[in-house]
Amino acid sequence: MKKINIQNRSGKKIVVLLDEAEKQKGLAFVMHGLGGFKEQAHVETFARSFKDSGFTVLRFDATNSIGESDGDYADATVTNYYADLVDVIAWASKQKWYQEPFALAGHSLGGICTALYAEKYPEKVLMLTPISSVVSGRLSTETDRHKKIAKEWEESGWHVSKSESKQGVIKHLKWSHMEDRLKYDLLPEAGKLKMPVLLIVGGKDEGTPLAHQQILFDAIPVDKKELHVIKNAPHTFRDEGHLKEIYEIFSAWIQKCL
Repeated sequence: MKKINIQNRSGKKIVVLLDEAEKQKGLAFVMHGLGGFKEQAHVETFARSFKDSGFTVLRFDATNSIGESDGDYADATVTNYYADLVDVIAWASKQKWYQEPFALAGHSLGGICTALYAEKYPEKVLMLTPISSVVSGRLSTETDRHKKIAKEWEESGWHVSKSESKQGVIKHLKWSHMEDRLKYDLLPEAGKLKMPVLLIVGGKDEGTPLAHQQILFDAIPVDKKELHVIKNAPHTFRDEGHLKEIYEIFSAWIQKCL
């Protein structure tokens, strides 16, 4: 596996992990969620399922996250995460291992970014896997989880939380994140998702719940689509049993798509 530093359109460093397959059957891009990073257990699980299926796999830290790339988490938005995905794919398109169509997988905010890309460039996407995905900014505001924090967040301008993935990291996120998120909605263009689509969500996900995933699932026009619920799992998957189940679902689905 190689670690590579590239630059996005703003000149900020993006740190990429590239795992090349010896006999490449495909190419996959894997993206973390808000305040995530490329080494999170669930992100590694997504990547491993593709690698074990013969794919060259690229995962990266978006800027304005808590990984190795540049930027400040406070400034994280759907807009900047999506732009980074576009820039990473553009960089990859100039490499010898690049091939189209490719697979896209993303968690949460990474999920909506990968799906937005697939709606805009459907011919480039072999298969799409938005996991615990944000479906729209509007739906995000309707969750009980958001309603509990929204008033203080908007009034103070900040949402402060502890990272559960990196001990000792306190995350400060500006209210402008929500203003930006409200600009995005997968549903109006979901009819363009004509590639195979796999959705997975935790049964106890309070941020991007099953109800949201079902709305997206129903809006996708293809027959080759699946929606799986990981029983008792929260929004971010950490339990070894949950990760094993996700690996098995991913691996079986990838084989169906090849």
